[in-house]
Amino acid sequence: MTMRFVRGLLCSATVFSLAVPAAYAADTLGQPVGTALQKAQSALGAHDYAKALAAVNQADAVKDKTAYEDYTIAQMRAAVASQAGNVAEATAAYEKLIASPRTPRNLKNQMLMSEGTMAYNAKDYPKAAEAIQRYLKEAGPNPQMETLLAQSYYLQKDYANTVKVLTPGIAQVVKAGQKPVESQLQMLAASATALKDSTTATHAYVLLATYYPKKEYWALLLHELVVNTKIPPSLQLDVYRIRLAVGDVSTARDFMEMTEIAMQGHMPQLALDLMNQGYQQGVLGQGAEAARQARLKALVEKTVAAKKASIEADEKAALAQTSGNELLNVGYNYVTFGQAPKGLALMQQAITKGVTDPNIARLHLGLAQMQAGNKAEAIQTLKSVAGDNGAYDIAQLWVLKLGQPATTH
Repeated sequence: MTMRFVRGLLCSATVFSLAVPAAYAADTLGQPVGTALQKAQSALGAHDYAKALAAVNQADAVKDKTAYEDYTIAQMRAAVASQAGNVAEATAAYEKLIASPRTPRNLKNQMLMSEGTMAYNAKDYPKAAEAIQRYLKEAGPNPQMETLLAQSYYLQKDYANTVKVLTPGIAQVVKAGQKPVESQLQMLAASATALKDSTTATHAYVLLATYYPKKEYWALLLHELVVNTKIPPSLQLDVYRIRLAVGDVSTARDFMEMTEIAMQGHMPQLALDLMNQGYQQGVLGQGAEAARQARLKALVEKTVAAKKASIEADEKAALAQTSGNELLNVGYNYVTFGQAPKGLALMQQAITKGVTDPNIARLHLGLAQMQAGNKAEAIQTLKSVAGDNGAYDIAQLWVLKLGQPATTH
């Protein structure tokens, strides 16, 4: 039997082309092998997989087979086993074909892909992960197979490898200005949460809320921000402020703590603005704590007056320092006092001069620009925030908040 006949015999039985290199074009099948494979082909067409496999085994039992006959039998065995859902049998046949110099590189890659997808569909996730890793190593990047690899790890509860696989791919998609796959982001968030990796979980929920703005993603994201132990004290007020902006702050305790943090940061006008919001919402000034809240407000108002009186001296002292940390604070206070142009200029000067954490500084500059009504500038500044201490995630939330209708959350 000629190669052309065999190709016609088998082409409908497999998921890939069965062509072999031209160097083997003169290969032929002996009558015993060819007849058995014809039986296998007919049985396969009738979906009688047991009969088809028996015919393949009959062909394989022929003695003194040529290398070509062995190869063709392996092709048919792969076709029968894969259609029958016999993962072990199909994989063994694929491995034989992959090892053969007769199989072109592109077909080897397709077979490796088939091994991975078959194992996954059979819920043999360890085997699927192993096969897909091999495919990616030999064939190169493939977004669909990378997703399947992540799912194989995730379904084994191997969350560390799930995060390891998903993180670079998602970052690359975002960098290219494309939309990450929602299910990938969900897997990343769930895996990071299981690992108690609040930073990665927060980042995943930021991306979910950005590209798939649903209420549940906002709620989960804010929760991750609150429990993220890696967020430094210098960002605690910022966590509160984004929560306040999306309606997640509703207790007197939260408003009091925000106020105290702002006071500790030498930003009394911001503290007063936050307290006033608490009073406007009817959260402060009620119940047994009303008197204590009133005393704190009186202290804040007194401190605001003192800061307004000393702001020019504060500015002069900050300008004389080698770092821009104090100048950044002075600039922000000017903005809260209603002198936005002067305050924003000083904040930008402070960043140029050098600050301890440029990303936190840019976050605060963006918030000051927002407070000054410069929404477009604020968004651009917030988009420039990077880092892994929470500043980036908070900045992205503000970008998201500023770009969405108030009813989104």
